[in-house]
Amino acid sequence: MELQRRSGVALWRQIQDWLEYRIKEGELKPGSRLPTEQDLAAQFGVNRHTVRRALSLLAEKDLVRTEQGSGSFVREQLIDYAVGTRTRFHENLLRQERKPRGELVSSSVIPATTVVARALELEKGDPVLVLETLGEADGVRICLANAHFPQSRFPGLDDLYRQTGSVTQALRHFGVKDYRRRRTQISGRLPTAREARILAQPRTRPILVTESVNVDARDWPIEYCESRFCADRVQFVIET
Repeated sequence: MELQRRSGVALWRQIQDWLEYRIKEGELKPGSRLPTEQDLAAQFGVNRHTVRRALSLLAEKDLVRTEQGSGSFVREQLIDYAVGTRTRFHENLLRQERKPRGELVSSSVIPATTVVARALELEKGDPVLVLETLGEADGVRICLANAHFPQSRFPGLDDLYRQTGSVTQALRHFGVKDYRRRRTQISGRLPTAREARILAQPRTRPILVTESVNVDARDWPIEYCESRFCADRVQFVIET
């Protein structure tokens, strides 16, 4: 495409219209990476500020998303994340024909805080195993979770998660064949610098935060989890 420099239409608007047309016509697929600002500027013979303004307007129209250090991408369709009595990360994604992946970021054993002890029905200070995990869908980071488990009941759960990438599969090793969600609390806020870096999103973009408690068949709490979801990649569907 050649820009019309005397048409009365701003150059950044022409670039935006061209990219928007290619996105809507499917020439640029959801999740595909756009050329860099430098490449687009060279292609159209403009400065990077002009290109940046075009991309900014596309982002405002929810057509593209920008990941720090990675570039701009055509926005994918929002993932419907079901929240109900049986909430499962892998099942939620497989149901939508997406490829789930779980990665263990870190694990540690710490004394239970007041909040964690109350949720897991432990004494304050009892040892709990904390798994910090990163969840992806089709290679795109969508959530960062801190899951707390009673250490006395689930020793070595972190190693099993590292092998399987799934909490559900890891729990089966301890005889927990199924579990259900007792409570879910949802809120929103801006991410910390670390959360934004791990989730590959700007600090100015909100995240959705869930605090949940899962219980086993005997109604004993087995997991207290705080999960942070990218609000522009996931929407919650509340199942009753």
